[in-house]
Amino acid sequence: MHCLFLYPFVFIFLSFRHSFCFSFLYFFRKHALNCHRMKPALFSVLCDIKEKTVLSIRGIQEEDPPDAQLMRLDNMLLAEGVSGPEKRGRGGPAAIAATSGGCPNDNSIEHSDYRAKLSQIRQIYHSELEKYEQACSEFTTHVMNLLREQSRTRPISPKEIERMVNIIHGKFSTIQMQLKQSTCEAVMILRSRFLDARRKRRNFSKQATEVLNEYFYSHLSNPYPSEEAKEELAKKGGITVSQVSNWFGNKRIRYKKNMGKFQEEANIYAAKTAVDATNVVAQGNQTSSPPTPNSGEYRKTAVKEGHLLGKPAT
Repeated sequence: MHCLFLYPFVFIFLSFRHSFCFSFLYFFRKHALNCHRMKPALFSVLCDIKEKTVLSIRGIQEEDPPDAQLMRLDNMLLAEGVSGPEKRGRGGPAAIAATSGGCPNDNSIEHSDYRAKLSQIRQIYHSELEKYEQACSEFTTHVMNLLREQSRTRPISPKEIERMVNIIHGKFSTIQMQLKQSTCEAVMILRSRFLDARRKRRNFSKQATEVLNEYFYSHLSNPYPSEEAKEELAKKGGITVSQVSNWFGNKRIRYKKNMGKFQEEANIYAAKTAVDATNVVAQGNQTSSPPTPNSGEYRKTAVKEGHLLGKPAT
C-alpha cells in the first residue's frame, strides 16, 4: 500500500534526474568542444566545405515581393475598420455604408447592432493576431539563439541568420493569411445579412405596388405625378412621398430600357382600369335612373306599399 502511494513521487524524481543528467551532459560536451584544441581546424574545414557548396549566401536569391493577396486582405480589413487607426473606434466607411438608408430610428438600431457584431469580430481577430505574433516572435527568437550558438562551431553569417528569419516569417505568413481571410469572410457574411434585412424591409407591400403601377400605366403618356398626386399615392400605399418619387424615377428608367417586357404589364393594368371604369359607370346609372314597373326594385317597393295586384302589403 505504501509502495503504491510513493510510486508517483518516484516517477517524478526519476524524470527530473533524467532531465538533469541530459542537460548536464549536453553542457559538458558543448564546453569540451569549445575548449578543444582542434576546434579552429574544424571550423576552418567547415568554412572550406561551405564555400564549395550551394549553401553560400552568394547563390541565394533575393526575398520575394509582398504577397498581392495579403495586401488586398489588409486593405479590406482597413476599409471595414477591423484593423488600422479605427480598430478601437467605430466601424470604417464601408461598415457605415452597409447600414445606411431607411428611417433614422431603424438606422440607429441597425448601426448599433452592426457595430456590436463587428466589434466581436474585431476582438477575435486581434486576439488571434496577438497569439500569432507572440508565437512567431518566440519561435524566431529560439531559432536565432540556436543559430548564434551554432555559429561558434560552424560558419553562420548574420546574413544567413537574417535569411532564416525571413523564411520563418514566410511560413508564418500562411497562418496570418488564413486568419485575415476568415475574418474578411465573417465581415462579408455580416454585411450581406444586414443588407438582405434592409432590402426585405424596404420592399413595398402588394397594395402599394398595385397603386403605383396603376397610376403609372394610366398616365403612361406623361408618368410624372404632381406633388398632390404623390401625396395621395403615398397615403393610399402607406409609404412616404420620397419613396413615391424614387419609385417613379426608377420605374421610368426601367420602362424605357425594356418597353417590350413591360408592355404585357401595361395591357393588364389598362384592362383593369377599363373594367373599373365600366363598373363605376354602371353603378352610377343604377343610382341615377328611377325604378321601372318591370324592375325588381319597383316590385319590392310596390309590395311594401301594397299597390301590387291590388293586395294589401303583409
